[in-house]
Amino acid sequence: MSGILDGLSDARLYSACVVVVLYLTTCAYFLWPRRRPALVATGGDPTLIAFASQTGFAAELANRTAQSLQAAGAPVMLASLQQIDNRILKQTRHALFVVSTTGEGDAPDPAAGFVRDVLDGAVPLKELSYGVLALGDREYDNYCAFGHRLDQWLRHQGATALFDVIEVDNGDEGALRHWQHQLSVMSNSPDLPDWEAPRYDRWRLTARHHINPGSAGDACFHIELRPQTTDVKWQAGDIAEIDPRNSTWDDKREPLPHREYSIASLPTDGAIHLLVRQMRRPDGEPGLGSGWLTAGARVGDDIAVRVRPNPNFHAPQSNVPLILIGNGTGIAGLRALLKARITEGRHRNWLIFGERNLAHDRFYGEEIERWRASGQLERVDQVFSRDQAERRYVQHGVVECGDELKRWVSDGAAIYVCGSLQGMAPAVDAALSEVLGADLLEELAITGRYRRDVY
Repeated sequence: MSGILDGLSDARLYSACVVVVLYLTTCAYFLWPRRRPALVATGGDPTLIAFASQTGFAAELANRTAQSLQAAGAPVMLASLQQIDNRILKQTRHALFVVSTTGEGDAPDPAAGFVRDVLDGAVPLKELSYGVLALGDREYDNYCAFGHRLDQWLRHQGATALFDVIEVDNGDEGALRHWQHQLSVMSNSPDLPDWEAPRYDRWRLTARHHINPGSAGDACFHIELRPQTTDVKWQAGDIAEIDPRNSTWDDKREPLPHREYSIASLPTDGAIHLLVRQMRRPDGEPGLGSGWLTAGARVGDDIAVRVRPNPNFHAPQSNVPLILIGNGTGIAGLRALLKARITEGRHRNWLIFGERNLAHDRFYGEEIERWRASGQLERVDQVFSRDQAERRYVQHGVVECGDELKRWVSDGAAIYVCGSLQGMAPAVDAALSEVLGADLLEELAITGRYRRDVY
């Protein structure tokens, strides 16, 4: 027993030392701004966490990011952008950038050398996957401009974006929680604690239906939550944050990490609709959030909910064609977008969707067919991976529809993708690049015509 305790103590001591080193490195960056602080790595093949900070906030968030990933057992390397050169980028496979914008859309002062020596040149980065947290102030015309410039440059070098740029307006807590959610997905650690717990509202679980009985996959449930107040508003594309615990109003309890779900309904429906897959842990126990919503809570129970605006996934404001691509429970976010478009009388919509079996996994199938038959949904292509000997997924459907997809894009169509970060999102990105060409897909991303809500 003492050996086990000694091992645990050693592990805790190591973790504490890593956190202290990361913290002291960040402090050194500000105490000696003219010196170039050494990069700090905590293991082999680390995730690079690079920050560009004018006032210190980006460095603080980068330090928190490093601590979260290290707590999940992932090796990290924390550095200022002023320490990053072409050689380091070419050797890096995974990177997270936390960057501020200053002045008229400029990089922070310490990143001037990186802009001159790296960002103004070209580096082949096809092996790099990355994410960007862009800090800014919406009161300025060039909101989060440096973060977007960095993202566009990385895409142009062939790097793969794990998710769309996450914009943070004046330290917005919801955007920062979304960043933490992406960290938990990247590290496969759904129980990473929130940096700060959301302030939840009372909602009531009013309906729950198992909608894929007999499926080869995990059970999926249609969930309806009604607010206990009348002034709750959201838009198609927004996110519901759930506190996954039975006693939601006891402030003395340790806060649990929130869970995010795409909202599948509009306020005119009178309730938030969710499509929740009942996830299982390796030991067979239900997942923290999905287990609570699909089995732990009873219909009629109060649920702690906070609506997080997700403006990057709101429907296009103009009447352009819209191509919606997704898989699995990603149909939830796409359903809300379709509802919004149909309500606005915008009917040039195309859904490309993938799941396992037509007989069991045709989520919201009757509603989708009704929209298609009435002309409110111009085209539907569904791909069911297990209905034939050779596995086919949604990305195969994208390639097979390539000629028509190019015609829609030439007509001004926007492309919205919703579904799993692992597997589907990069495969669909590669399929779109094959069909449209990498340069055009990059241009669509830059101009906001290619958007993703992946998890």
